Amino acid sequence: MRHNKKFNHLGRTASHRNAMLSNMACSLIKHKRITTTVAKAKALKKFVEPLITKSKDDTTNSRRVVFSYLQDKFVVTELFKEISVKVADRPGGYTRIIKTGHRLGDNAEMCFIELVDYNENMAKTAAKKATRTRRSKKSASAVAAEATEAPVAEATVTEEAPKAE
Repeated sequence: MRHNKKFNHLGRTASHRNAMLSNMACSLIKHKRITTTVAKAKALKKFVEPLITKSKDDTTNSRRVVFSYLQDKFVVTELFKEISVKVADRPGGYTRIIKTGHRLGDNAEMCFIELVDYNENMAKTAAKKATRTRRSKKSASAVAAEATEAPVAEATVTEEAPKAE
């Protein structure tokens, strides 16, 4: 029976799986987005999110714990200096998985996994810009006509006043 044995082994031995997840986590931290299969992305999400949470507390012990998983001091430095600062106010959910279809060779379901705070296209500030560019309910010709009529009316009033004096 396999009660409470939920994580995906990904068809690999434990050492191979740990090495693969470590390498994928390093790539994700370096490049902020990687393309992989959905199964690997889900396993990577469970692997990397606790490390990002641990990086919020910048102590020697937390750096050593994260280094024991990642084995790359440049990636650990980037995680603690840049990424932890950017996700400091976020309570969790640091990664996003977006499915992209099936791979041509073996029909594996593909996706890309990315760090949420590093995608400017999906940030909340980008949504605010989109709302400002919406058109009003008036037609474009009515708005243009109102804009041209107002300055003309002011110009005629100013021209008539000097002639009367």
